[in-house]
Amino acid sequence: MTTTEQWVERSDRVIMKTYGRYPIVPVRGEGCRVWDADGREYLDFLAGVAVNNLGHCHPRVVRAIQEQAATLIHCSNYYQIPQQIELAELLCSHSFADKAFFCNSGAEANEAAIKLARKYSRETFDNPERYGIITAADSFHGRTMATVSATGQEKIQRFFDPLLHGFAHVPFNDLAALEAAITPQTCAVMLEPIQGEGGINAPSAAYMQGVRELCDRHRLLLILDEVQVGMGRTGKLFAHEHFGIRPDIMTLAKALAGGAPIGAMLATDAVAASFSPGTHGSTFGGNPLVTAAAVATIRTMLEEGLLNRCEEMGEYLHGELETLGTKYPFVKEVRGIGLMIGMGLSIPGAEIVKKGHQRGLLLNVTHDTVLRFVPPLVVTKQEVNRMIEILDGIFKEIEA
Repeated sequence: MTTTEQWVERSDRVIMKTYGRYPIVPVRGEGCRVWDADGREYLDFLAGVAVNNLGHCHPRVVRAIQEQAATLIHCSNYYQIPQQIELAELLCSHSFADKAFFCNSGAEANEAAIKLARKYSRETFDNPERYGIITAADSFHGRTMATVSATGQEKIQRFFDPLLHGFAHVPFNDLAALEAAITPQTCAVMLEPIQGEGGINAPSAAYMQGVRELCDRHRLLLILDEVQVGMGRTGKLFAHEHFGIRPDIMTLAKALAGGAPIGAMLATDAVAASFSPGTHGSTFGGNPLVTAAAVATIRTMLEEGLLNRCEEMGEYLHGELETLGTKYPFVKEVRGIGLMIGMGLSIPGAEIVKKGHQRGLLLNVTHDTVLRFVPPLVVTKQEVNRMIEILDGIFKEIEA
């Protein structure tokens, strides 16, 4: 049997260094746990970075993939795909949207949203200069050139200039700054309802409602990037539901298909009409295999009460983290919604993550000093308690 050390050596020879990989080689998963190549068990509070919302290898998703793989894996989007149609019906019937477009990732979904917003705005206002999009500082929208340009983090953009023209970045949760950035060239505002990679930053309801009002007043499109926060992560199917608003365009990916690679862009009929044959596409987008997995994922989430469970377990995890934080002066705050929670520290978090790995706990740090907790929505109180116990032990070592 190939060991973890052997896998790491092989990886170093052939895989590009685009990730700061840890010496962990997961080979099996079930629920909130994974096992590595050496047979070691880990409690997973990262969930593939908010992808495995149903846990690892949920039986309904596994069965859907197995059955579809034995029937038809892929066909061209030149033809009608029943599983894709069924998925679009599910998404539209549970959201503001009338139409869906499918691709392979969150970055691709955001690329599609950027293209759609620009095309719609130029056609609607007969103005070729109406292409500007306002995004937020500390945002993250993807790794393609357009989505890197949209992202409000210099470290993501470094080395890749010249960036795509037409993006303005303003402070998050600052309505006055956003309003001041609107010009005659602006066509849309693009925001994450809760910033994930930026440090688990949740805005006020007044801010999000104010953004919607500004967009209406200036006839701008509101694009909501729900790639990380959507699909039940916050206790609602879509995070913007917490704020009582509706976008014009929304993007999804990560948890949509239980771990299978998929992205989606949803839009209203009026906006979606600007995409006609030839304006956009994706070879693999929405193929039978991934859409079958996504249909099973959404049905499981809705039929098994996982939104209520997320809300309940989110409150429990938040409370336990707050209680833990009161014991240690380097814990500044605990913030988040549902099972998307960040613990802000006054010290770097990388060493805590490594110590967690040594004790069988998977989590990560974002923005250098924010521990991110995004466990599967099926996490139990016993698993939360075990995670807190491990973290408490690590914090004691650090304090000492």
